[in-house]
Amino acid sequence: MSDHLNKLTKEKYGEMSDRYSKKSGIVKNCAMAFIFGGIICMIAQAYYDILMSRAAASIFGTISEENGKALTVMFMVFLGVLLTALNVYDEIGSIAGAGTIVPITGFANSITSPAMEYRSEGFILGVGAQMFQVAGPVIVYGTAASVIAGFIYYLIK
Repeated sequence: MSDHLNKLTKEKYGEMSDRYSKKSGIVKNCAMAFIFGGIICMIAQAYYDILMSRAAASIFGTISEENGKALTVMFMVFLGVLLTALNVYDEIGSIAGAGTIVPITGFANSITSPAMEYRSEGFILGVGAQMFQVAGPVIVYGTAASVIAGFIYYLIK
């Protein structure tokens, strides 16, 4: 019996997996990621344009271009955290795919989601230890890549 199960698992696993797995349409997935990623970018651009408009300047005073960009990034991070806290971001992500992962809202989601999930384990071993579970490697390799790119740029210039 044991040999039969091992033989079945080794020989037929691929066939069974193909038969029962949901087929994904790569063109549809790419299109949805493009559309939703574009929508997120349009929201950020609209927020930035509103900040830089004359109407906003009459309320808040003149905002420099650099400060406007920083405020836009903060707004998009806040939006990602808010939608994650309301359990909406994952639903959007199930439709949009990578379109919600790539923008900065996806980074905010990758930090907020584990923090919410592990909050019952306490602030140190739960939230603190698990919060960068997904985002940690992104930060490490992003920093390493930027150092390498900066060094190459220094050598070229």
